[in-house]
Amino acid sequence: MNSKRISAAAFVDSKPHYHLLDGLRGVAALVVICYHIGEAFATSFLDQVVNHGYLAVDFFFMLSGFVIGYAYDERRETMGIWAFAKRRLIRLHPMVVMGALLGGLTFYAQGCEYWKVSEVSIGLLIFATLLNMLLVPAWSSVEVRGFGEIFPLNGPTWSLFYEYIANALYVLAIRRLSTRWLAGCVFATGGVLFAYALTNEYGYLGAGWTFADNGFWGGLLRVMFAFPAGLLLSRVFKQRRVHGAFWWCALTVVAVTTIPRIGGADHLWANGIYDALCVLLIFPLVVWIGASGQTTDAFSTRLCNFLGDISYPLYIVHYPVIYVYYAWVKNNHLTFCQTLPQALALVFGCIALAWTCLKIYDIPLRRWLQKQ
Repeated sequence: MNSKRISAAAFVDSKPHYHLLDGLRGVAALVVICYHIGEAFATSFLDQVVNHGYLAVDFFFMLSGFVIGYAYDERRETMGIWAFAKRRLIRLHPMVVMGALLGGLTFYAQGCEYWKVSEVSIGLLIFATLLNMLLVPAWSSVEVRGFGEIFPLNGPTWSLFYEYIANALYVLAIRRLSTRWLAGCVFATGGVLFAYALTNEYGYLGAGWTFADNGFWGGLLRVMFAFPAGLLLSRVFKQRRVHGAFWWCALTVVAVTTIPRIGGADHLWANGIYDALCVLLIFPLVVWIGASGQTTDAFSTRLCNFLGDISYPLYIVHYPVIYVYYAWVKNNHLTFCQTLPQALALVFGCIALAWTCLKIYDIPLRRWLQKQ
């Protein structure tokens, strides 16, 4: 593995990180941005652009399980709970705070027929921002957007809520499971996930962002398969040389998340099967191949490092900007073709914002916290 420069996204831990997995995380973050841009033009969950972009979150959960298993499993018997918790808080929470602040600062620029933001008082907005910063889900009276999101100022924060739950379960219990018991848990939750995808009323795995319609249990099920599955992969992984692994894996992630919805309104179960197969079979294979690959030249190393660096900040900071874009589209009744230049500018602008937050806020703050 070429290790001329370890990704800034990974400096908290002493062990070298997988460059290709860092890069794939960045690819998945870009998929999420495109998915959220497409939401501005969808009339329902049936005609979404980048239709399966929500599956990128399951991929994030699986990558997280793999990386945490790689970084911490060898010391699982001796690692203290608080030591682990501090490392994860330092790694994750500064950007949670930044995302909440951006959501609060841009909130009144997001008014449209769907979001009556002008009716929200300053005091309520400040309180909602504080809840988001502390990763406390919003209940109905403080759900300032009125759209049912558990983190209405920065929707993607919901996945960090479940990431924290998975991390807590890992350090309290899952890390102590033998590989055999862990495999049993993964296969059991995989079976339940398949049944959920097949039978839920929307025929997809895009649950967790709201507690309505049993969304909490859907989100919990997603992380409780993907995270332990990644952990299991880290334990049984044996590297196999794969030529061009990053490009094949990146193409696979983009392909499976962007194809049109399967089955339509009359066969919701068909899309559920597709979602389940992506998470149960395709993503573990992608993680395995990605971990097997190596960066062999300066360009691929720089690319994977860059994508890894911006992946988490990009995921966290883009949605407040997307809210503003969404309101502009709705207020002016625009089509996607009419806003294509602005959509492209939005993507590059979010990348620049993520990079800026990383360099002047996230890395300096994490380094300072590590020294304390």
